[in-house]
Amino acid sequence: MAWTPGHQLKSRPFVVDCVLGEGGFGITYKVHHQALNQDFVIKTPNARLINDPEYQKYLNRFIKEGQIVAKICHDPHPHIVRVTDLFEEAGIHCLVMDYVPGESLWKYVQNQGALSEAQAVRYIRQIGDALRVVHQAGLVHRDATPLNIMVRSPEKAVLIDFGIAKGLIPTTSTTTDKAGNRGFAPYEQMLRGNRKVTVDVYTLAASLYYAVTGQRPMDSFSRKLDDAELIPPQQLIPGLSDATNQAILSGMALEAKNRPQSIEAWLALLTFEPPIILSVTSSSVESSATVQPAKTAKTLPVSAFDFEVVTVEVKSGVLGKERKLTLNRRSHQAYHYIETLGDVPLEMVAIPGGTFLMGSPETEDGHSGDESPQHWVTIKPFFLGKYPITQAQWQAVAHLPKVERELDPEPSYFKGENRPVEQVSWYDCVEFCARLSQYTGWNYRLPSEAEWEYACRAGTTTPFHFGETITTDLANYDGNDTYGAGSKGKCREETTSVGSFQIANAFGLYDMHGNVWEWCLDQWHDSYEGAPSEGQAWIIDNNNDNHYRLLRGGSWYNNPRVCRCAFRFWNTPGLWSNYRGFRVVCGAAWTL
Repeated sequence: MAWTPGHQLKSRPFVVDCVLGEGGFGITYKVHHQALNQDFVIKTPNARLINDPEYQKYLNRFIKEGQIVAKICHDPHPHIVRVTDLFEEAGIHCLVMDYVPGESLWKYVQNQGALSEAQAVRYIRQIGDALRVVHQAGLVHRDATPLNIMVRSPEKAVLIDFGIAKGLIPTTSTTTDKAGNRGFAPYEQMLRGNRKVTVDVYTLAASLYYAVTGQRPMDSFSRKLDDAELIPPQQLIPGLSDATNQAILSGMALEAKNRPQSIEAWLALLTFEPPIILSVTSSSVESSATVQPAKTAKTLPVSAFDFEVVTVEVKSGVLGKERKLTLNRRSHQAYHYIETLGDVPLEMVAIPGGTFLMGSPETEDGHSGDESPQHWVTIKPFFLGKYPITQAQWQAVAHLPKVERELDPEPSYFKGENRPVEQVSWYDCVEFCARLSQYTGWNYRLPSEAEWEYACRAGTTTPFHFGETITTDLANYDGNDTYGAGSKGKCREETTSVGSFQIANAFGLYDMHGNVWEWCLDQWHDSYEGAPSEGQAWIIDNNNDNHYRLLRGGSWYNNPRVCRCAFRFWNTPGLWSNYRGFRVVCGAAWTL
């Protein structure tokens, strides 16, 4: 029997508020925890199934759902619902989850109409990131439809309901393998119970189709059996970008082999970038400048630029004894503006906001305890220098009026206008940002450590944004040492001109690995215990001049392990060397 509003559970301090939904296998209730004064969701098996001969199978599946989500969210993911408890109440199994206020994407679109392309892509990218984590856990959700995507706020979506999730490798074959929402599931799932990741690719692409058009796409069965063509979403929404239109059509290809073979590959097709609106607002990260910009408004010509991204793929030879590195190249596009310092340009790249797992797993080669525990961090959009600050840029700013301290216009050991400036202390970098802020009217500062790692990774989870290893053809580090399947390379023993490798990460940033260490705003901490989760700099006492400051990225002097995305280094803020430099953040907000 289903619970009614006001029903009080005996085994836990919950009171039922209302029924949220009922499906073929389960019922969900909104409940209130009296002791915590907090709302939760309880899911129970559908009472109608109790007399079903296969009820035990359904019950086992129900319990498995709780175990699946608990496993995935050992580190809570901001876009995956969290399971908090699993218990029995009068013989009824109860799965307790966080209550996600809001409404499903299905209802949201029904009420609001088709979403803007920017809003729809934002939600789907968030769910795509959640599915990436699900797949890394060896599972396929198989039901990431608008009914199971909760719109928590105008900025956030959450994936729920793992009721028909399956492992990538089948251990049993049951009729539940063929479950799914016919309107959004691919043909091979409904017919054969397929559990490959391409199932989630199709469903997520179909969800995006619905979000941007306001119409449910033609189901895969009809397309297959009637040999019917899917109406391109661009035909329904003429203003839809080519990138989003093609991403949807590619993800919804009838044959699984014709779709992108991973969520990451499909998200890479989703390259729509809406126009950028700049506004002068307070940064989410405390400024290191000691003066406020003199101007209150400024128009900057933001434009697109093209660049090449490279990933390193390790291929095994005969019997796996020989390993070969293959460089896969692809073209990308991002947005930037150019600040002019006299006749010297400073290129600032628009970094989109997002959520990422900061730190490294214990299994990563070179992992150190200060890179733990891994934790989710949410980053707001910001601008970051395309390259480390060059000697020409340093000299231009060093000749601007002093704010607090003198700057040597030519501090570097390795000379060259386009080489990164080095032999600069943390205090020197702070002074540079203060002068630049005063000159431009924008709030320039050092990046927070979280911003730096997020920008370096650019959506990747590997040790380097290049992949599992690195070569001296891609970055400037000590090639006498190797990492992973990499081989020995050059040891240049000096800096190189910024961007000289002509390879960027997916955000359009160059030289994030090696060349020079880059100062960050944060003070040093021995681990991430208690670290901020919103991307701000981790500063305990800003008046403590002796507190160590963070550096990231490695340098020409270091071995490749030190150049990993997650590696952390520290030094006193007054010291300098010929392998330490920096790049800057612009604190002006950019919004869609």
